[in-house]
Amino acid sequence: MEEKKKNTPGKVIMWTILIIFAVIQIFPLVWLLDFSFASNNEMFTKGLLIIPEKIRWDNYVKAFIDGHFLLYLKNSVLINVLAVLLVLIISVMMAFACTRMHWKLSSTVRNIILLGMMIPIHATLLPNYIIYDKLKLTDTIWALLIPYVAFSLPQGLFLTSGFMESIPKEIEEAAVIDGCGIYRVIAIIIVPMLRTSLVTVSIMTFLNNWNEFMMASTYLSSPTWRTLPFSVLEFTGIYASNYSVQFAVMALTAAPMVILYLILNRYITEGVAMGAVKG
Repeated sequence: MEEKKKNTPGKVIMWTILIIFAVIQIFPLVWLLDFSFASNNEMFTKGLLIIPEKIRWDNYVKAFIDGHFLLYLKNSVLINVLAVLLVLIISVMMAFACTRMHWKLSSTVRNIILLGMMIPIHATLLPNYIIYDKLKLTDTIWALLIPYVAFSLPQGLFLTSGFMESIPKEIEEAAVIDGCGIYRVIAIIIVPMLRTSLVTVSIMTFLNNWNEFMMASTYLSSPTWRTLPFSVLEFTGIYASNYSVQFAVMALTAAPMVILYLILNRYITEGVAMGAVKG
């Protein structure tokens, strides 16, 4: 009983701190939804939040139709799905090469690739643009796929190689003795065992690239491959902007990722924790 009484103040403090941080993290979403249902005139009133006189559902209708939402959504989903698939394939192959194959520079190459986690994606904005311009890759899907995949690979390698090192090599050796080739060993034995890490890599790659705008706005000039963040620009004028509809666009853009994160949060936490321990 005495131990429980001693721990009670500590638990109260801990829960208080956690609740405060939770409110701070959730407030931007509440603020975004609140402003998306208001009119432009109501946005310039005092206070952090607004109580709209009338809920403006038409903001979402305009965002959906005039913002070319379906076209940009299709582009975002296609580009991010392709990026995830490429990251998964290349990460597994690199992890197998660095942890299973015996060559002198395996650890050095792995460390050099992992250093890519320290480089901000937008640090290569200008050099990439010069290269893409010379190769005629600007305003194509490759202008986004290449940097999205390249900057997601270090994290993918970190997680997959950490899990792969925990897999007993005897399982693979037994499969080779039975006649399995290297690609069959990876596809049938390694990949199923890496399921947790692969799910984590997929989710984090998708989340990291979903709202990326700086590179997309630099490399893309026509609406052919524009992604969802461009919908906000559809309601930006030279002298005035439709702010309420812009908030509706941002709410629609954030909704898929919020739902995805809420559903798969357990896999993200589990994968990162296990990858860090095993890596």
